[in-house]
Amino acid sequence: MLSQLENAAEYVNSRLKFSTETALILGTGLNSLADKLQEKIEIPYAEIPAMPVSTAPSHLGKLVAGFWDGRPLIILQGRLHYYEGYSMQQITFSIRLLKALGIKKVIITNAAGSLNKNMLPGQLVLLEDHINFMGNNPLIGKHDAKLGDRFPSMNQPYDLSLLARAEEIAAKNDFSTQRGVYLAVSGPSFETRAECQMFASWGADLVGMSTVPEVIVAAQARLQVLGISVVTNLSNIFHSQAHSQAEVLENALKAKQNLEILLKNII
Repeated sequence: MLSQLENAAEYVNSRLKFSTETALILGTGLNSLADKLQEKIEIPYAEIPAMPVSTAPSHLGKLVAGFWDGRPLIILQGRLHYYEGYSMQQITFSIRLLKALGIKKVIITNAAGSLNKNMLPGQLVLLEDHINFMGNNPLIGKHDAKLGDRFPSMNQPYDLSLLARAEEIAAKNDFSTQRGVYLAVSGPSFETRAECQMFASWGADLVGMSTVPEVIVAAQARLQVLGISVVTNLSNIFHSQAHSQAEVLENALKAKQNLEILLKNII
């Protein structure tokens, strides 16, 4: 993997005209935030050596670099998911690439279903912990000490200083955020009512199909992580309606303005 990372980082660096320590990963329905960048450089994942190509709906699969209000930033416009058939190592290759590019702070966004009646569609939830229910872990397999500890601690996977800063920004701009626990499943089917009831009883507030593998690898790489979930639907604990991608995308747009304010100030 190290040689693949070196080749990928060398290629991306050859295309970039600046360096930065901050990266942003955009979840479902949030692609348009990349339009905020000036002096943009767009690199399709397909052009980056060893980088898998995103196939999920609304995930464009591009590394976008530029300046947001004069501050340099790398954005991953679309992520890879376990349900796409990739290995855990493949879907977290992007995190290792960011580390190789000199990134120190990663803001990871996602669309999530709510297991908590107080977390409604369109709201922003700041992640303070997670539950890995994907049945796999990206650190399984042969270990290379150059990538980090074999047994990284997960006592604090989400950076408390970034969490507090995000809450401060929200308060100053007159919108609310909540703290929550995110549970990751493999997908791609949505969860059953019984599963959601079980997850809620475990202490999960949100459920989704991403983020956790990336955060595990980020912890091993000693990156600061801020996790932000956009609540895009109430789980079927609360109703009997069928879920759809259209519903998810519609509710993601409701949070766009507040998310934009939050990201702009924290970057």
